[in-house]
Amino acid sequence: VARCACAESRMATAARIRGLGGRWKGGGAAVASRGCGFSTSAEGPEKKAPPPTENRTSDFCPPSHSCHDWIGPPDPYSNLRPINFYIPKHESPLERRLRELRQETQAWNQQFWANQNILFRKEKEEFVHSRLKAKGLELRDEQGHKVTLNAEEMAEFYKAFLSKNFKKHMYYNRDWYKRNFTITFIMGQVAFERAWRRLGLKKIKTES
Repeated sequence: VARCACAESRMATAARIRGLGGRWKGGGAAVASRGCGFSTSAEGPEKKAPPPTENRTSDFCPPSHSCHDWIGPPDPYSNLRPINFYIPKHESPLERRLRELRQETQAWNQQFWANQNILFRKEKEEFVHSRLKAKGLELRDEQGHKVTLNAEEMAEFYKAFLSKNFKKHMYYNRDWYKRNFTITFIMGQVAFERAWRRLGLKKIKTES
């Protein structure tokens, strides 16, 4: 029951995030965003997961004077906000390594949750249809309203889905922590490199 409640909470959060939309916003970006749960929408045409190499931010160009990462509206498949990473004019090899690792981690993260949400939506629809069919009910009532199952019936599906995907989520969490540990470590190296660079410039100015 606790796991079902957790699932419903995560799915409600995902539904709220899905509705935010809006314009692209500039500012500091998180190291890497985790999946915010499953999509709760069972209506509309079924969406297929995009290819892993698809770039979510390729059609957006931040202002030329910007020197920050830009965070976009939630992706319709993964519910995660894609990040357009700022590339410094004189990017060092270490800074480039950090940026490319963050970009690769974002693509990996987006793809995982896009696939997971689409799978969830598909299996949820199949579960609802099978239960309604067993009851002799149609998908919509006489007034045209969509027929739904009660919370107890849906809890069976949530529990089964979480149990079936337990190992997949366990491996995802393991890899996610590994990636973020590496990113955090390199961020520390980049911060040290920048501080050392600024210190060197100060010494040059002082001597001159």
